[in-house]
Amino acid sequence: MKITDILVKRVSFERKKVFKIAFSVSKYVEGVYVKIVTDEGIYGLGEAMPFAPVTGETIETVMAVLSLLKERLLGEDPCNLEKIHAIMDAQIKGNTAAKAAIDFACYDILGKAAGMPVYKLLGGFKNSIVTDITVGIDTPENMANDAKEKAERGFNILKIKCGADFVSDCKAVEKIRKAVGENVELRIDVNQGYSVSQAVNVFEKMKSFGVTEAEQPVKASDISGLSYLRKKTSMPIMADESVHSPEDAALLCKNDACDFINIKLMKSGGIYPALKINAIAQSYGIPCIVGCMSESRLGISAGAALACAKANIHDCDLDSFMSFKESEGGISGGFEINKNVIKVLDKPGFGFDEYEF
Repeated sequence: MKITDILVKRVSFERKKVFKIAFSVSKYVEGVYVKIVTDEGIYGLGEAMPFAPVTGETIETVMAVLSLLKERLLGEDPCNLEKIHAIMDAQIKGNTAAKAAIDFACYDILGKAAGMPVYKLLGGFKNSIVTDITVGIDTPENMANDAKEKAERGFNILKIKCGADFVSDCKAVEKIRKAVGENVELRIDVNQGYSVSQAVNVFEKMKSFGVTEAEQPVKASDISGLSYLRKKTSMPIMADESVHSPEDAALLCKNDACDFINIKLMKSGGIYPALKINAIAQSYGIPCIVGCMSESRLGISAGAALACAKANIHDCDLDSFMSFKESEGGISGGFEINKNVIKVLDKPGFGFDEYEF
């Protein structure tokens, strides 16, 4: 099988409301859909959702990089994932969202060629997984109302965005706990917003509200700070922006700097490198989740396939598509969702329905 063409299309999505985290505010998001065509009539779909503060990419750079990679990948077998990634990495460093789009499309083709769903090709540990849902930064009152509405919809794990103001963060989490009761798990995601000393003080308060973990409390580069927090506090630490690559995962694991790792396919460059991150974490006894940036149904399907494939991935944070007014982008299939449970489809590839590019 050979790649005969790589098509790209810009897509955009409007959020239901403004979404705020510690270092970003957004109402609209833009991404790129990719379609890889082969000489055997099988095609695969992928998505790039760049986020400059994390992946260093914009829509313009993704489009340029995909044009470059197309020149190098035409004629290659899309099922040779090791070679595909070697070619991409030899052409340009980083640019992981662009590479993820190619990676997804190749896995979609591989699954279709094998007549198997991707999650089974990757391991097939389960076919469904629980996702959390995110509460963005707002006034404590609005965050509590948002959390209550989401809990009433059946989401029993809430990820609460923090990091803009630690005093307001504590007020918000306290109000959220009162609003949702004791049977809903609360996690906080600081997005690098605290200093180490702030984190120490905030964690004591957060523990009193039953918060079960803190995601990326300090700067991504502050590995010693993460390690210190693990030793100094009882709050379990999840690494996110600190882990883009297998090498990053190994560094954090060796330095006892986290209890969990959030694998995001836009950071890792796709499923193929993400598998290595999970394997390294598992070898150190560190569980993972699969998270997302702002992917639509297309990219979320790839994340769900990985999340369901591996025993070391215990739940996921694959809720971005739910925040869009129109979350499909013309894509249907891939998975079903019932309240907080995502179930991947037992169809070849990612299980998308026919899609006209």
